[in-house]
Amino acid sequence: MRRLAGVLGSLVIIYLALGLAGCRQKARSGAVPTWAVQKDYERGPLAGTIRLDKDHIDISQTIMLELEARFPSKYKVRMPRIDPMLEQWILVDWDGQPERLGDDGRLVNTYRYRLEALVSGSYDVPALEFQFVDVNEPNQVYTVQTEPIQVVVTGLSPQDRQNLTIEDIAPVIEPKARRSIVIVAVLLPLIAVTAIGVWWSLRLCRRTAVKPVLKPAHQIAYERLQRLVDRNLIDAGMVKEFYEALSHILRHYIEDRFSIHAPEQTTEEFLHNLRKADLLAVSDRDELGQFLNHCDLVKFARYDPSTDQIQRAFDLAKAFIEKTKSDQHLVQVTETERW
Repeated sequence: MRRLAGVLGSLVIIYLALGLAGCRQKARSGAVPTWAVQKDYERGPLAGTIRLDKDHIDISQTIMLELEARFPSKYKVRMPRIDPMLEQWILVDWDGQPERLGDDGRLVNTYRYRLEALVSGSYDVPALEFQFVDVNEPNQVYTVQTEPIQVVVTGLSPQDRQNLTIEDIAPVIEPKARRSIVIVAVLLPLIAVTAIGVWWSLRLCRRTAVKPVLKPAHQIAYERLQRLVDRNLIDAGMVKEFYEALSHILRHYIEDRFSIHAPEQTTEEFLHNLRKADLLAVSDRDELGQFLNHCDLVKFARYDPSTDQIQRAFDLAKAFIEKTKSDQHLVQVTETERW
């Protein structure tokens, strides 16, 4: 019973956490502002942009500051710190958007800040610095510097001051006794159904045993390739999904076969580490690099491959596995059996 109570408590916490996360996401979403100021700064393939939705406000308004970095995948970006601005401005809210692939093939990183001023006057958005680090040469840092932008903050006009009102305190709301009864009536059936589901799951777990099974890395990869073929993604027009799955299979095979952590790395990072490890012949590394770059074109650059190119990509992955397979490198998988 203690174990069951703990599981039920965990479920309630998960429900509340999901609800709060949804509310937070909704609060941060909104329409794209109309920018009054936009300044772009370029340094070769590296670029930084600063945007303001207004450059002239009154004391009751706020400004939206957006910082955007664009860079090739071989770089990592360090976005500018806005600490110098907080001497003159108050940070009301901020939002960092997920990294995405731009229309020009470069990665895009974006941060937005909502700022307000305490008193009227002329303020500066100071010069800010974007820093870009080459993933293959971490000590090599490139910077893109912005220029100061002036924002004028005026006081309220006499008419606006006259329209200012102070809202009265809201009346006290007496709690309704019946509300707790309704909550209990709704939660009791939910708890009962959850308890039955947990009891049944625990019963099944007691009847199931998991024993370790060792398989060669290439055998696991061949099984995954066969399942990929059985999904018929190409016939369904899901070419991007096919390439994502094919790249995923080959990367996991390399991790299992050569003990190189490949699935989470970019193509440039992975090929760089592969060269340092010196585990493959140069010709094999070149073929692997061509394969991964071809997959990236389809996944990120909206490249539409021909039927022959799709078949060649599949054959290349299979041939690479065949050429580098070894029965000495075993991977532990699990196999479930019923008592």
